[in-house]
Parts: sequence; C-alpha cells; structure tokens
Amino acid sequence: MDSGGVKMAKVQKVLGRTGSTGNVIQVRVEFLDDTSRSIVRNVKGPVREGDILALLEWEREAKRLR
Repeated sequence: MDSGGVKMAKVQKVLGRTGSTGNVIQVRVEFLDDTSRSIVRNVKGPVREGDILALLEWEREAKRLR
C-alpha cells in the first residue's frame, strides 16, 4: 500500500451492484484535490451520489460491470 495517506473522493455516479449476492456497489468517484481525475471503485455498504469516500488506496481501478 502507498504511504501517501488518505485521499478524499466524491461519488459522482452509482453505476450498479456487483458481487455474487449484490452486496457491492460500483461507483465513479472524483478526487477532491484533482477534479479532472475520476476512477471506478467498488464500495461495500450504503453509498449514494454526493457522498465523500476516504480512499486508502487510489491507484487501482475496478473492472467495469458487464
């Protein structure tokens, strides 16, 4: 894991549910410190557009839903 700390990101769009039981939500997030950069992440637990996530690891991007 990177030693850069935590990056804050805002949920732009909820893309859908994934996982064998649908308990993981795929979202597109935009970094608060660099608004031109956005990535897709998997989030476990309740989340909606406008929420702020604290990402401990921000280099890895989730695979898109099929």
